[in-house]
Amino acid sequence: MKTNNSFFEALEKLGSENSVETEILIEKVKSAMLKAARKAYPHSEERIKVDIDPLTKKFAMYIEQEIIDDYPIDENEINIDVARTLDPNAYVGGKILKEIDISRLGRMAALSAKQSIKGDLREINREQMLNRFESKEHECITGKISQIDPGRGTATIEYEGTELYLFKNEQIPGEILKEGNPIKVYITNIIGKNKKPIVKISRTHKDLVKRLFEIEVPEIYDGTVEIKAISREAGSRTKMAVWSKDPNIDPVGACIGNKHARVKAVVKELHDEKIDVILWSDVPEEFISKALAPAEVLKTIITSETEKTCTVIVPNNKLSLAIGNKGQNAKLAAKLTGYKIDIKPQFDIVTNQEAPELNPDFSAEKSEEVPEEVQNTENTVQETESVTESENDAPAEE
Repeated sequence: MKTNNSFFEALEKLGSENSVETEILIEKVKSAMLKAARKAYPHSEERIKVDIDPLTKKFAMYIEQEIIDDYPIDENEINIDVARTLDPNAYVGGKILKEIDISRLGRMAALSAKQSIKGDLREINREQMLNRFESKEHECITGKISQIDPGRGTATIEYEGTELYLFKNEQIPGEILKEGNPIKVYITNIIGKNKKPIVKISRTHKDLVKRLFEIEVPEIYDGTVEIKAISREAGSRTKMAVWSKDPNIDPVGACIGNKHARVKAVVKELHDEKIDVILWSDVPEEFISKALAPAEVLKTIITSETEKTCTVIVPNNKLSLAIGNKGQNAKLAAKLTGYKIDIKPQFDIVTNQEAPELNPDFSAEKSEEVPEEVQNTENTVQETESVTESENDAPAEE
């Protein structure tokens, strides 16, 4: 048996780089070397032995030879006289181990062993990654920024010995990331589970906000307060609707916290993103009105339950606030509630007449009906067209 310090140093380095225990790696190397040796010695398949001992730093391969008193016909046999030069206690019918010169296995055998080990490592890494991250899918984790690509802006996040990649389009707009800083990311999914798993992470996903509030608000974590819906424009604004089955709990107050401490912690983590925490309601008119916060809403009318459309009336001086910069507030409210929202001012800008929707007798169903005068006009037009067609179709008088 040979002492091979360089082999074990390489083995230890390989295990460290791939986060694989030395014992597991040794078994994989044994298996690979056996395959290579069996190709080099096809008639000795079951007689080949591999001995790897990390404690004594010994690595050797053998062929188990049968001791005979005749001339050996292949590597599986050895003459008794030769055997006794190796072991004085050798006897006919016994067995002796002949060490194989590993360098004589050949280049192809060595390459085959190398490829086999690489394949085993890929499978080990795949299993380890799945074991580490499968339970964390759709969860928030805290990693460390190890590197930032100056060209593409991709940030490399190190988490428990694994490198994850936060691409530019998954980063919060305007946020400046720095190497060495801790960072919270949301695991959106794991793709290629059966081949080469890739963990997809994000800081723009709306559920990152949900997980951050679970961390900061015990009532959300234990289920006392429930997050019903979230709409988000990363880096700018988030709207979150909350509710509690316990009438003694103020769900909005629980999320905001004493002196706004809880919501401030989430805002800070999200690069000062504005967050509107509103009370969820199963009454659509109430929910839509609250969703347009911070704007004041005078009245909400559901115009179609099936198509989920509504009209909202707001004071003229709150119209721009309700719509928001580039329509952002209205868009987020629409995403949060699931309704298409038509926002109208209290008074017509041209005529200064109050919106008819504010009339106590106003009915959305009636407003969709065609007025009788219009119907009569349409009937008259249809009759006129019919007469004209009849006259045109009549034969000309001579």
